[in-house]
Amino acid sequence: MATYTLETNGAVCPFPLIDAKQAIAQLDAGDDLVIGFDCTQATESIPQWAADAGHDVVAFDRTGDAGWTITVRKGS
Repeated sequence: MATYTLETNGAVCPFPLIDAKQAIAQLDAGDDLVIGFDCTQATESIPQWAADAGHDVVAFDRTGDAGWTITVRKGS
């Protein structure tokens, strides 16, 4: 299992989600993708997409007044 980081701070929605979809497609099952973002809509859209796509959210942390990181583990 490997961990990869995707920084999307400054990107407006839906681009953090679009970038996350593209990034996770390159990973192997069981790998983690840590996504940094500051778009409030992504606090709902990224976890929803992960659940719908069969991935697990293993961490979700606030990193500032308007910043978050979410760790998505790629499903099989």
